[in-house]
Amino acid sequence: MTTDTRQVATTTDEPSFDASRVEAFAETLFGFYTGGMLTYLVDIGHTTGLFDAAAAGPATSAVLADRAGLHERYVREWLGAMVTGGVFSYEPTTGTYRLPAEHAVCLTGDTSSNLAPFSLLNTHLAKHVGQITQAFRDGGGVPYQAFRPEFTGVMDALNRGGFDEQLVSSWLDLVPGLRDRLTAGVRVADVGCGTGHAMVLLGQAFPASTFAGYDIAEDAITAARREAAEHGVDNVTFEVRDAATLTVDEPFDVVFVFDAIHDQVAPAEMLRRIHDLLAADGVLLAFEPHASSNLEDNVAHPLAPFLYAISTLHCLTVSLAHDGEGLGTVWGEQLAREMLRDAGFSDVTVREVPDEPVNALYVAHR
Repeated sequence: MTTDTRQVATTTDEPSFDASRVEAFAETLFGFYTGGMLTYLVDIGHTTGLFDAAAAGPATSAVLADRAGLHERYVREWLGAMVTGGVFSYEPTTGTYRLPAEHAVCLTGDTSSNLAPFSLLNTHLAKHVGQITQAFRDGGGVPYQAFRPEFTGVMDALNRGGFDEQLVSSWLDLVPGLRDRLTAGVRVADVGCGTGHAMVLLGQAFPASTFAGYDIAEDAITAARREAAEHGVDNVTFEVRDAATLTVDEPFDVVFVFDAIHDQVAPAEMLRRIHDLLAADGVLLAFEPHASSNLEDNVAHPLAPFLYAISTLHCLTVSLAHDGEGLGTVWGEQLAREMLRDAGFSDVTVREVPDEPVNALYVAHR
């Protein structure tokens, strides 16, 4: 007797099809799509100054367009999305639009409360979806160079407010004794420094110390040098260097890394290099996404979808483009601890960062 292998096995305990779940999930999907479209409009509002103009007080579309120096018809259509999306309120009897003060806090100003710059990230990454889709099929990835120079400015916009408000006044105190060492005078580096704003701030606050910033992006280092010169900070230097091959003549006492480990081509080598360029009592302060290495632990993490999406659209692909390790944004605490130990670090602690919902601080001693 032969068995027909084309037969499909069936089971009697298969759950019944739930049409209500289909409807609920369809609504969820349209929530994704609506949010995506509105994100682009937040980008427009931020870039054109519409939110700042609206924060000056209720206005008609014509008045608001005039305040921002824009064309009224575009502004009116944009306002339609903002009103129906719950960002603005509308008074039909007077034709006026109002940006509530509570919303303006999240969309205007130079502080970290202004979340509008995050829209720039979505808009920028969307431009590379086609290339990343091709990488899904062919392997490899989209190199970091393809995202620059725009990516440099986007990351600066995202990080600047937090650095201004928290780095010197709060974050340094997460490491006992660090502020005293910086005041007395030590050698400090920022590996993957981007536009160098963090080092400029520290250079201003601690004139007895010296600071060096290293980044692979020439455009970022140019911006960093320009800012240091504009502020007259002469104890800060910047160089174009690859973190995986970084060597120095004199060891550093403190090394900072801000969100620059997980997207490296060779993160393990980067960590070994940092370990080796530290003095005997040196310390690494690495700000990295606060998450688990295990997917099941991140299911309830409110920012997990955001982090995994950014990883797919940028952090993972820029590593895989060069046959890198491809850690991804959500490499997580367990793997981070393991890699830090493998690089030679001891006494690794992980601390929550006040007013910083995305990152944790990894403190690792040589």
